Amino acid sequence: MHAEQNAMRRFAAAHPIWSLIIFIVVAVIVWLIFAPWSAAMEAVLGRKRIFLNAVFGGITLGALYFLVASGFTLIFGLMRNVNLAHGSLYLLGGYIGFEVSEATGSWLLAFPVVFVVVAIVGLFLQNQVFRRMEGEELRQTMVTIGLSVVLADLMLWIWGGQSYTVYSPDWLSGPMTLPIVSGYRSSGEAVFLKYPAVRMAILLAAIVTGIAMWLVLNRTRLGMLIRAGVDDREMLAASGVRIQYVFLAVFAFGAGLAGMAGIIGGTFQSLSPGEDTRFLLASLVVVIVGGMGSIPGAAIGAMIIGLSEQLGIVYAPTYSVVFTFLIMAAVLAFRPQGLLGQTR
Repeated sequence: MHAEQNAMRRFAAAHPIWSLIIFIVVAVIVWLIFAPWSAAMEAVLGRKRIFLNAVFGGITLGALYFLVASGFTLIFGLMRNVNLAHGSLYLLGGYIGFEVSEATGSWLLAFPVVFVVVAIVGLFLQNQVFRRMEGEELRQTMVTIGLSVVLADLMLWIWGGQSYTVYSPDWLSGPMTLPIVSGYRSSGEAVFLKYPAVRMAILLAAIVTGIAMWLVLNRTRLGMLIRAGVDDREMLAASGVRIQYVFLAVFAFGAGLAGMAGIIGGTFQSLSPGEDTRFLLASLVVVIVGGMGSIPGAAIGAMIIGLSEQLGIVYAPTYSVVFTFLIMAAVLAFRPQGLLGQTR
């Protein structure tokens, strides 16, 4: 936690204007969420309910991006393995989760099954691909691009080109009422925002996952070994630690997390060819914005990208895609290591 706090202080000290802009934007969004809207505000921004749906859509989309990108930032940021097949692991997990949920009727059962299966695929990739190309980032990039193409063709052959949806359980179907006023009836009675329960459950799961990952990396012996192995692998190996086994575990966990995110993506939206490339690109952007190897950075980056996409779709649909890359370009220009990234 201290590293992230120090990184935030350094960013604020080096870029006070940008820090002020970020603070003002966050404060305005929070105020718009909780403050009552006047008729003049609704005339300019539209109905408050539309704005709130866009904000919560961005937050929950950010939660999905975080689950995909957190595994990517572990593999790429901590281990320096350039795995451009990460999006394929996401889509593969989604397809397998769809088959498991359809066969068993259990949405929850799909998560551990997919985690184990995709983690085994990750173990294979780490042991047979990355271990043989340690430190050769260009070779890793080219080989994993080839693997992603092969995996995409195999998935197209098995599941075809149609879209699939993973259905959530009945106890998570329907909306839940949030303690946020979205408007007022003619009688003056407040109307509270209703939002899909499954999305709020997934947001909660993403928060719990992020906290657990941060605690493991910063408060456990395993996390200490991972960080030590990244900083000085030879010294750690000389002390008797089998660092290769540690990195195998990290790679398997990151791959399994991407697979479980595929189930969530299939529940949020749908699964179809091309989603692997989309979520690989989203993971790259999130890691660049948040900072490589930083779990809090991945969370912040995912929220920024998710909100920019959803608010852009509502208020500037023609340019919504551009906003993501403008944010990434700004971060690269003023803080190339990411908002909470460390300079190595």
